[in-house]
Amino acid sequence: MIPFLDLKAAYDELADELDHAVLRASRSGWYIGGPEVEAFENDYAEYTDSKYCVGVGNGLDALTLALRALDVGAGDEVIVPSHTFIATWLAVSAVGAIPVPVEPPSGSYNIDVEGIKKAITGKTKVIMPVHLYGIPADMDAICALAKQHKLYVVEDAAQAHGSKVRGKPIGSHGDVVAWSFYPGKNLGALGDGGAITTNDEAIAKRVRMLGNYGSEVKYHNLEQGVNSRLDPIQAAVLAVKLKYLDAWNERRRVIADTYNDQLNNSNLTLPRVPEWAEPVWHLYVVRSRQRETLQKTLTASGIGHLIHYPIPPHLQKAYQKLGLKQGSLPVAEQYANEVLSLPMGPQLDANLLQPVLEILNRFNLG
Repeated sequence: MIPFLDLKAAYDELADELDHAVLRASRSGWYIGGPEVEAFENDYAEYTDSKYCVGVGNGLDALTLALRALDVGAGDEVIVPSHTFIATWLAVSAVGAIPVPVEPPSGSYNIDVEGIKKAITGKTKVIMPVHLYGIPADMDAICALAKQHKLYVVEDAAQAHGSKVRGKPIGSHGDVVAWSFYPGKNLGALGDGGAITTNDEAIAKRVRMLGNYGSEVKYHNLEQGVNSRLDPIQAAVLAVKLKYLDAWNERRRVIADTYNDQLNNSNLTLPRVPEWAEPVWHLYVVRSRQRETLQKTLTASGIGHLIHYPIPPHLQKAYQKLGLKQGSLPVAEQYANEVLSLPMGPQLDANLLQPVLEILNRFNLG
């Protein structure tokens, strides 16, 4: 059996440090906020080359609070990728704005800059790129376009912890960068968690206030906020894991390089990485026109795999009212029918991938 992702092995590798951190946080008497959260926020701001980091409850809250902090609301349009996890769209809808999907260019999984240009209208307020699968979007081009049209940029970096664009870490390109620390992420907690990073003090301050019931001083509520705060125990866990993030990302690169070098089957489309991008391979995603057959072959051989994502957001019942029918976003629909995520993770030994490679290289469409 080769698991898709082994979270237990990730815990086991750092068990002593993680257990100590959890016990320290538990014994501290600080169960909301406090020194563990502050320490992690400072460390992660530095890691992402940002001035400010604010911990929140999860990745969706990070996106939603980022939009609220920029006063995005009813009647505004937010440009989003057509091919992404639905949370990107849900955050836009949560503030009453309208998601405007843009397709990826051929061969890429990330949003198309030329497509963004065509989608901008007088109602556009935000461009929300997603660094999908850990491969960064072209933030230099997107930020230049946003500046030209006086738009905000909110990055969905839920899968991009440690990735870089032209040598600069993801975390400070846009006005706000939203992060998820869901357990399966490159930097994952032992439960839910999220954060935003930014270089704008006013944005950071407002996100923190909005996530604390709209309050800066207890019982004095400036806005109708929510309860979304990073847990001190999870912050302690993340602080431990952050020390190993670069090393663990390098292990992912070794696995991705093994796939790239040794997968040799014209029936599979491998991921493409721009020369200016430094991915962190949250997922390694191939495409196949006969994915179901390939899945059955992998399952029969005990090889773990997943589909990210089988139904594009515009075809979900949740977005039926947008009126985007089958065929309206053909690239997203094609990808939803073809993508398949292969085993990946820092605890996966690249030397044990031979059975996976052999099966994939023998796979024939028939």
